[in-house]
Amino acid sequence: MSLFPPASCPRLIVKIGSALLVDPDGGVRREWLESVAADIAERCAAAQQVAVVSSGAIALGARRLGLAKGGRASLEDAQAAAAVGQIALSQVWAEMLAAKGLTAAQMLVTLDDLEDRRRYLNAAATLDRLLGLGVMPVLNENDSVATAEIRFGDNDRLAARVAQAAGAQGVVLLSDVDGLYDRNPALPGAVHVPRVERIEPAIEAMADRGSASGMGSGGMVSKIAAARIANAAGAHLAIASGRIARPLSTAARHTMFVAERSAPARKAWLAGGLTARGTVHIDAGAVAALRAGKSLLAAGATRIEGSFTRGDLVAVAGPDGAVLARGLVEYDAGEAARIMGKRSDALAAVLGYAPRGALVHRNHMAML
Repeated sequence: MSLFPPASCPRLIVKIGSALLVDPDGGVRREWLESVAADIAERCAAAQQVAVVSSGAIALGARRLGLAKGGRASLEDAQAAAAVGQIALSQVWAEMLAAKGLTAAQMLVTLDDLEDRRRYLNAAATLDRLLGLGVMPVLNENDSVATAEIRFGDNDRLAARVAQAAGAQGVVLLSDVDGLYDRNPALPGAVHVPRVERIEPAIEAMADRGSASGMGSGGMVSKIAAARIANAAGAHLAIASGRIARPLSTAARHTMFVAERSAPARKAWLAGGLTARGTVHIDAGAVAALRAGKSLLAAGATRIEGSFTRGDLVAVAGPDGAVLARGLVEYDAGEAARIMGKRSDALAAVLGYAPRGALVHRNHMAML
């Protein structure tokens, strides 16, 4: 496999542009999509967890409704087209993946879902659980209700945000271009850039703002912005052509934006200067579990300090009082106090509802 082999990339996010999924007449490019489903099935069989960010809802809906400019003449047109097209898009994905023995799940999100800490935790927990169950999430921006103020505006950046939430190591943007060029690739003498170690002004200056197909809302500018987001979260990002069959397993030219080898920015953000709302004290067994890369379970908590709500940053202190980690807590302070020291199978009886998997999940925690 040419892009992000499973052994080095346990979790992969694949974004598919509208021009690849929808033909000029408004139909789904089924043969090509079947080849992508085959690629995904092969990777899942090799123990790689894959989530797809799929464009195409507006393009599909616009042609069914006969809307001008691909459904993007107005926000209202885009919302209406998305409402019609999203049903068709989800049905196609469910059918294609089922034919390969895979179960699909649909997730529709807005920018606000991944900017608000509580909703970010909800989205991250859903992604983690679906991927852990062997289900393949298919995500798209919720264009039917999004407004101009909260739209991602393109699925390139959405894919990068999803990679952050899922703790993915790699992102592939399948597009109608095979990567970054030093100028518009339609111009004479354009040179392909195979690898970008750091996104500097000179790299950004190469971006072409256009979308060649006229279907999508992004261009190379949005792809570089996505690369910046993904790299900051510790994930490599590749821009690759989807104009070939089996694009995830066929060796082809692409541009790789390399993440820095240091800790992901999310971990640095958690470990850095934010003021913790409280402290969760834990026992020696929990300390050992955290140092082994595990999540903090309620059973390991011995004392709760402070007043915090779900999604707030808390410090995690060992038996000697020294802070050894910081993370986003999954429970309010009152709930955390009620369940501390209790085993996971006892939490539902205490809380009166199905408990979350951890007090502080390892994906949202940074060891100090």
